[in-house]
Amino acid sequence: MSGSALDSPPFDLLTPAERARLRDSAEEVDYAPGATLSAPPAEPAGVWLLLGGRVRLERQGAAAFRARSGGQGGDRPEPMSDYGPGELVALRSALTGHADGAWIALEAVRALRIPAAGLRELLAANAAFAAAVFAELARRLSGGPGPGRTRRDLASLMMSQVRDAYLRKPFFVDGSTDLLSLCRTMADEGVTDALVREAGRVGIFTTTDLRDALLRSQPPGELTVGELARYEPISVAADAELLEALLLMLRHRVHRVLVREGDEVVGVLSQLELMSFVSNHSHLIALQVQQAASVGELGEAAHQIDRLIELLHEDGVRVEIIAGLVRELNRQVFTRLWTLLAPQSLRDNSCLVVMGSEGRGEQIVKTDQDNALLLRDGFDIDRALLDGLTAQFSAALGEFGYPPCPGGIMLSRPLWSQSVAGFRASIRDWVHGVDPEGPMNLAIFLDASAVAGDASLLAQARDHVDRILVDSDAFYARFASAAIQFGDQGGWWTRLTQLRSRDNSEVDLKKLGIFPIVHGARALALQYRLRVLGTAARLRALVGLGRFDEALARDLVDALHFLIGLKLRNNLVQRRLGRIPDNRLQIASLGTLERDALKDSLAIVRRFRQWLARHYRLDSI
Repeated sequence: MSGSALDSPPFDLLTPAERARLRDSAEEVDYAPGATLSAPPAEPAGVWLLLGGRVRLERQGAAAFRARSGGQGGDRPEPMSDYGPGELVALRSALTGHADGAWIALEAVRALRIPAAGLRELLAANAAFAAAVFAELARRLSGGPGPGRTRRDLASLMMSQVRDAYLRKPFFVDGSTDLLSLCRTMADEGVTDALVREAGRVGIFTTTDLRDALLRSQPPGELTVGELARYEPISVAADAELLEALLLMLRHRVHRVLVREGDEVVGVLSQLELMSFVSNHSHLIALQVQQAASVGELGEAAHQIDRLIELLHEDGVRVEIIAGLVRELNRQVFTRLWTLLAPQSLRDNSCLVVMGSEGRGEQIVKTDQDNALLLRDGFDIDRALLDGLTAQFSAALGEFGYPPCPGGIMLSRPLWSQSVAGFRASIRDWVHGVDPEGPMNLAIFLDASAVAGDASLLAQARDHVDRILVDSDAFYARFASAAIQFGDQGGWWTRLTQLRSRDNSEVDLKKLGIFPIVHGARALALQYRLRVLGTAARLRALVGLGRFDEALARDLVDALHFLIGLKLRNNLVQRRLGRIPDNRLQIASLGTLERDALKDSLAIVRRFRQWLARHYRLDSI
């Protein structure tokens, strides 16, 4: 029976060798009705694959366990979820090392008990198996009884600091330790990685490094861990938000990060601990993106980002955190799509970039595509072939829910798919030409960020901007003036000071507030040759250079986040109503506090526009 159970999903995703190891380690067990499979405070012994019978998870306090065992008093057990044949019991508990509650047999139960350590090794080694297992965990976390509490618990965790999460204590070894001694010590300690001190550096040695070491010609006893470890591992501050650690794992595709207090390593945060809580969100989507073997499969993963945004917003996660997470997932989608469509020679000789709000990491709800393709000078490719590939790319993104850019700023248009030399010529036209679209094209290009291919190609084109703008104060002033001239600010400001709840008028959040902040910061970054992307990052960099007031920068960042959050909420409502998300907000939909916050934010924008007018000697607004 155990053999056939381990041949069914999700275990059918294991290799024959992995399945054989699992079959050897699993134990078939039986429980009478009312028996306890696992309960706090004991650490879960493993995961149970139910073959027959039903099991219930009950969360209860210590008093309840005393009552169950014949002691006095006791809290009433709180039923959480029932599990039946074919389901995995205590999966989350085994991954985190913390019991969720008591697992009680409701009837006679037969199960396979799988050791937790063996399961974790398989999850780390087999991405497809991990994705399937975490998908089941996600289904339980998001779709089982008590979804309100589950989501609130998840939101609380996502807004917590790294130090609040379960951190494994760092296990250090000296770099001179030989490989055989290290393996014995790791086995005794029950760990799968070690931190290595070598000549003042800290490195990390994992089972992946062990695999690579065993392929060497030297005997393991003659190898030292110092020469095998990888140094400068990814680390995160203990007081950083847990979402920052998640973003680092996504960005660098690592399974663990070091946690530091200053220069001291205080713990290790594993992907498995983190994934066990948020797998139904970003990590599951990321895994599906990485494993997508076709455009259709990739589209299924991309569409899940929309639901992720709704859940995070409902859970109260701050808008800048949502934007950062969506930015990373979107880029993985774009990169994977380009890999599926473009031949290797094209990928090696080009740079795929995203621009505008996507490039800055400030787009949340899918609005439009702003992307481009820079080709290496001298790279020879048939133009018809290239046009076909870029058209497929844009069309696929459209099917994924990323609408085409109304202004045609997509790599499927010749202007946005050309050689580096071609982009240099276009940039010169944008700066010195008479095309009224030139400044807008330049503004969008200044937000370009590489997502695939050779990033140096983008750097070459961006360097050209600074070279041709030497001693160009007049251009900087013309470029910045859009932050003042865009939208009818004065009229709207007058009306906003006299708002009433029955006012049915609309306000354009982008024209009135978001664009002036974004473009003003972009113009100043261009003037002072700052390459950072993101409006908040640009304002911080300007403050660091002594070019901008710190208090006003802080107010602008707060105002920007409020306006983007207001836009996000409105876009989600529009989408639920079947409307295309846009920048227009009905004033009557705002409560009193939101109206006050909107007026305060627009007052900050007004101060910034006045500052820009003085700085660039523009006409008074």
